[in-house]
Amino acid sequence: MPARWALAAGLALSCPGPAAAFDLFGWFGDTEEPLAPSATALPYDVKFRGADDDALVTALQDVSALHKLRREPPPDGEGLVRRAEVDLRRLPEALEGSGYYAGRVAVRVGEVTLSGEASLLAASRAAERDRARTLVPVKVAVDPGPLYHLRRIGVRDRAGRPLPAELLPERLTRVDPDTPARSAAVLAREAAIVDRLRAQGHPFAKVVSRDPVVDDAAQAMDVTFTVDPGPVAGLGAVTVRGTDGLDPAVVRSFIYTEPGDPYSPKALADMRKALTKVEALGSIRIREGEALDADGNLPIFVDVTERPTNLFGIAARYSTVDGPGVRATYSNRNLFGGGETLRLDADLSYLGNDLYATQRKLAGINSNGLGGRLQATFVKPALWGTRNDLVASAFAGREAQQSYVVDGGGATVGIRHRVSDTFFAQVNLDGQAGRSQDALGKVDYRLIGLGASLSYDSTDSLLDPTRGIRLTASATPYAGFLGSDPSIFVAKAQGSAYYALDDDGWYVLAGRLGFGSISGARLDEIPANIRFFAGGGGSVRGFPYRTLGPRGPFNLPVGGRSLLEASLEARIKVTDTIGVVPFFDAGTAFAGELPDFDERIRTAVGLGLRYYTAIGPIRVDLAFPLDRIKGNREHPVALYISLGQAF
Repeated sequence: MPARWALAAGLALSCPGPAAAFDLFGWFGDTEEPLAPSATALPYDVKFRGADDDALVTALQDVSALHKLRREPPPDGEGLVRRAEVDLRRLPEALEGSGYYAGRVAVRVGEVTLSGEASLLAASRAAERDRARTLVPVKVAVDPGPLYHLRRIGVRDRAGRPLPAELLPERLTRVDPDTPARSAAVLAREAAIVDRLRAQGHPFAKVVSRDPVVDDAAQAMDVTFTVDPGPVAGLGAVTVRGTDGLDPAVVRSFIYTEPGDPYSPKALADMRKALTKVEALGSIRIREGEALDADGNLPIFVDVTERPTNLFGIAARYSTVDGPGVRATYSNRNLFGGGETLRLDADLSYLGNDLYATQRKLAGINSNGLGGRLQATFVKPALWGTRNDLVASAFAGREAQQSYVVDGGGATVGIRHRVSDTFFAQVNLDGQAGRSQDALGKVDYRLIGLGASLSYDSTDSLLDPTRGIRLTASATPYAGFLGSDPSIFVAKAQGSAYYALDDDGWYVLAGRLGFGSISGARLDEIPANIRFFAGGGGSVRGFPYRTLGPRGPFNLPVGGRSLLEASLEARIKVTDTIGVVPFFDAGTAFAGELPDFDERIRTAVGLGLRYYTAIGPIRVDLAFPLDRIKGNREHPVALYISLGQAF
């Protein structure tokens, strides 16, 4: 039998046969009920013998007509023998596809082993003798022989020349001597070669032929691929289709490639990822053209569907130290047909285990622990077809924290310029006003500032990143000549990095570093909600939310003018859906405009549990403060439950 047949057989192995019985998680073995003898058909019992490898037995059963049709008995002995004949052709191919090129298969019906034309009639008669009496015994005897291994992989072009190393590096043809000569391994290497060529700008790369040669003496196989790389191409014109109620210019503004840019599958994947940020879009399918255009570029077709315009949502959160909270959301994803989004949020929170109620009362802070916020956000993307977006928001509410209460409201309007899918810059005019009460007294404030911010995000997921980095930075001067009182300068920066130790992202190291600074006014002149605090589920876990930093009268947290915090996590998957996360957090707020490392930096450790769902991981974290301070009313442990990773 030619060795190349093994590859075809390997393809057949990927087609699963029909399930014949229910076995919950495979815990109870084979629970299939046997068929009853019949006068009108010949039910049979088929057994595989001789193969000790469970994976090999499964591969054989997947292509076996006798096994797959066992619940559909043939009408007579001739029909049963025909199934056995089919298996005598298929099973040796399946053996070769699994790397056993010297294997043998025999099929016995009753007491007759199929070995030629003369045995077929005898086997049929033997089967008929069991009609209406018992199940016909059918045995498949397998002698797999030695497992062969891949010895060498060669790649050449149509002219028989090897491909240059810069186009096809040696690692793609290097073979581990322990690699079994299975069809799956050969096809996987073939796919990797084509993927490499496409990644180098050859969209039509293909394998013209594969030539396996089996060396029985060495129990090894050599494979030579003949490859046609095809022409190098750039990306061509992008055609957007399916935007019935949405301006296609908006969709096009989120495509950051231009005609002539180098072609690669990654460029198309990045294109699709960028388009997912258009909230009005549902499904997104990117299709490559079948031929190059006159400029040698590959046309690209983007087929989209639109989501329902209106979205309603509700979310809940809970922490044993930060208390419960609930948020209701309404969003319109395509308000005027230009991809405009209008989002309305209503948030209600309550201080759960309120550690500072008595101290707040002594300090004259009027609060019952209830807080709420109403916010509206409007985004008009792609102003005049550009990559500039109009961003506006307004809010009003009461922020009730452990050590302060702020009643206020404000609004922001800005222009965001999208440089690429991963990077944007924004300038905005920000104004807010209100009254702040804390242990340092009351502050009536009015802040008007012109700010700027930058954001970079190369991660692979919003809620569960495994690779890439995130960086954000902002600076806003609230100047007196603009009407601000007090006149202050606020700067913030935060970065996080994610590194997967394996290709599947089962082992991920994640780190975060945050910094903040306020200058231009004394601490007691700055509203409490503008000051920096550490502590809480997104900061230093284990400590109550916004309580770490300088203390004032009645030992109440008063926040600081600078901030430094850091986190380190090891995200370890145990199964596809369950993971554990040991973590370490550190940080605090400082009284000065810059962090003072002579002050005490608070730390905590913990262990988290993750349940991975289609929309993101459900997070359960148990955190233990390492350096609680007597008198600060800090609990020895805190529990957090939410959706998404901590950062």
